Amino acid sequence: MLIRAFVPAHITAFFVPLFHDDPLKAGSLGAGINLDKGTNVFVSVETGTLEKHIHIAFNGEPVKGEEAIISYSVAERLVPNDFLGEVEIWQYFDFPNGYGFGNSAGGALGTALALSYVFGGTWLKASQLAHEVEVKHRGGLGDVIAQLAGGIEVRVKAGGPGIGVVDNLFFEDYRVLVVPLGRLSTKEILDGDVVKEIEVEGRKALDSLLRDPRPERMMVLARGFAERTGLLEGELLEVARELDRHLSNPSSMIMLGRGLFALVREKELENAKVLLSDLGLPYDVAGIHEGKPRVGRWVG
Repeated sequence: MLIRAFVPAHITAFFVPLFHDDPLKAGSLGAGINLDKGTNVFVSVETGTLEKHIHIAFNGEPVKGEEAIISYSVAERLVPNDFLGEVEIWQYFDFPNGYGFGNSAGGALGTALALSYVFGGTWLKASQLAHEVEVKHRGGLGDVIAQLAGGIEVRVKAGGPGIGVVDNLFFEDYRVLVVPLGRLSTKEILDGDVVKEIEVEGRKALDSLLRDPRPERMMVLARGFAERTGLLEGELLEVARELDRHLSNPSSMIMLGRGLFALVREKELENAKVLLSDLGLPYDVAGIHEGKPRVGRWVG
């Protein structure tokens, strides 16, 4: 049996981290965008061995437990203790790990959904487990519940699935331009002094967006948040300013990665692509994924 789960990549525009001893009550407030590219998780289950074996691979390369502690933790919880057989989990990412596209949550949630499909479970229990393990191992705080919501999401109450509350903005005709340039450590940011500025500026941005809930307003607020927290600076800020000259909405920083994103109209896209090519910078273009992740039997 081969099961496939697709979880959209998620870009956070701005956020407020909220910590709690209970992982399901920890999470984040904020807003972000789910893309029609992301993480594909394939799960193969074969019985007939004398022991239980779980194997995980990233983009075709096997990874050890310490290299994929979040996904292995999810799998160990969902594969029954008395199961005798081979469980192989292949995770394929459309974007690089550590660049702010929610890959960690995508792998955890995709694994949880696919294994729950095989061994029994519900969407809520699977996603709660993915969120719990993400929080415990500092992979992220709000990606799982955001990826469940799809579209352009607004996290209005912090917490995991079943506790947190997510709303969605209406939108039309937008594509998402991304400029992935490098990694940032979520753990280092959340453990650093900048988190105090993030909390203040994130709450201001959320309050303002809820008063005027439009994607265009979200991008303005995201840019202000990125600059006022000091996260968007230097060369990355200069690239953002160059990009803005070709767009009707301001670009902003991917939270948390060294990169930029922008909501663009089709007519704006070509000029933006030419600029980025002239600057020698990588870019990608994606649509916005609406609705939940997908899971089911895979027939290639």
